[in-house]
Amino acid sequence: MSCIINSFFSSNLHTLPKPIPKTFPSTFPGIPQLGARLPYRRQGTRVPVLSSQADNAGTGSSLEKISLSNPSVLLCSCLSAFLIKHLSTTISKFIDHPPLDPSVDPYQVFSGNFAPVDELEPTNCTVVEGELPCCLNGVYIRNGSNPQKMPNGPLHFFEGDGMLHSLKLSGGQATYCSRYVRTYKYLLEREAGFSIFPNILSGFYCPHDVLSYVMAVGRLLALCESDLPYVISLTQEGDMETLGRWDFDRKLLASMTAHPKVDEDTRETFAFQCNPSFFPHVTYFYFDENGVKQKDVPLLSINQPTPIHDFAITKRFAIFPETQLVVEPANVMLGRGMPVVCEQKKVPRIGILPRYAESGSDTRWFPVPGFNAMHVTNAWENGDDEVVVVAPNVLNIRNVFQEIEKVHFSLEKLTINMRTEKVSRKILSKRSLELGSINPYYIGKKNRYAYLGIAEKVPKMSGLAKIDLEKECEVSRRLYGPGCFGGEPFFVSREANAPKPYEDEDDGFVVSYVHDETSGQSNFIVMDAKSPNLDIVAKVELPRRVPYGFHGLFVRKNSFSDN
Repeated sequence: MSCIINSFFSSNLHTLPKPIPKTFPSTFPGIPQLGARLPYRRQGTRVPVLSSQADNAGTGSSLEKISLSNPSVLLCSCLSAFLIKHLSTTISKFIDHPPLDPSVDPYQVFSGNFAPVDELEPTNCTVVEGELPCCLNGVYIRNGSNPQKMPNGPLHFFEGDGMLHSLKLSGGQATYCSRYVRTYKYLLEREAGFSIFPNILSGFYCPHDVLSYVMAVGRLLALCESDLPYVISLTQEGDMETLGRWDFDRKLLASMTAHPKVDEDTRETFAFQCNPSFFPHVTYFYFDENGVKQKDVPLLSINQPTPIHDFAITKRFAIFPETQLVVEPANVMLGRGMPVVCEQKKVPRIGILPRYAESGSDTRWFPVPGFNAMHVTNAWENGDDEVVVVAPNVLNIRNVFQEIEKVHFSLEKLTINMRTEKVSRKILSKRSLELGSINPYYIGKKNRYAYLGIAEKVPKMSGLAKIDLEKECEVSRRLYGPGCFGGEPFFVSREANAPKPYEDEDDGFVVSYVHDETSGQSNFIVMDAKSPNLDIVAKVELPRRVPYGFHGLFVRKNSFSDN
């Protein structure tokens, strides 16, 4: 599923990434070898700063120089880009695919506003309602799967190549642009002219699917959040360009989560790797205030291959939710369908370890039957003993990949007593809510407000709700109207700098792309986060349809450099 785009580099790193050593030759002529850097637009220039959610409050976090990190960051968990070691040209012999298995869910078929679009160069837009606030001076960027080459067989919406849809806001004007991230997968398949890589989440239903996977495994390092980070440049004209991959000075050898957490007080960034295919399945690490990656901490107590997509931090802890989803290798090798299944007898649990832990043995696990969290809204501490976690609980999680329309979400608050080991639960909203955001200054600290999408069929949202975590209830809501659907509501604070006092936590705007399925028109809307009805402040008419996608960020103009 999706994830948030917020891995960035330290403000005192001023050079482009060092090349990763080349190893195996690429299959197709003209395609970069593994580890070879993608061409840079200008050698020796400073890495452009593209900020995370946290950068709404300023700059200087430990990962602020990585613009749009990681195809996982860019593509959420679309499983889109893989580390390519070597791919035999003989795979071209197997591009014919048998008819689609009738059991495959129609959700896997790209149609309507789920269908991919072509790239579009920077194009001026028209403000058709209200006025864009002057303080919104920067770029809003949202990702989506957008497959470049459609396979003959099934393709799940969570899989694709990854396209960024940006809207540059300046002086009340708006400029839209969409670009693919030039990953190795994208470049290889563009040169080949057809889809090469197996679509993991789409399932394995026949010998061709299994053969394609067998040919790729061993030649691919296919991880849940698929590749090393990619650096994206923003131009003054509103365009985007892939500069290359970043390996944190060769300290990050595989992927990292699409949901890193930035502590605004310490300027540290916390992250993890999830690898359902190999042990250890989860490895935790963090970057100090200078952007230097610290030692890996394998969580060896996660001894079953399970996809963990998001986590949380507090001032003292890192928190990992483990769900009932597991990876079943037999489904891959025997053609039995999707590799990720729900194990009904498994009890979900929450793992808590010190955020500066030296060893994964310090992790304490708390069983929480029936609680399956794919995303975490926030977490904080109540005194010395209690840890509070707020997250959407995925009901009917067995359907999360196959029949998403049957999945309902329940926003819950867990209170975990570290001394007594008692876990209490409170339902904050029975409305199906997912893909939300908060004021990023409050990540890891007690906050009051959260903004979540009303889940029609993830990531298709019919509106959004504002939740008061203190009063434990919904305080405002906006529906987009008949036939209109948006995505993740993203909070942008009104002022770019200086921490907010508690009473001004919601002083800002909530933004989203919204598509009208009746007219085919896509718009960008800006809502007043403080108003009782989340009033629309401005609506921008976009030059073409923007497909439904996943996560986004707002980059202040002073957070990226000229190129």
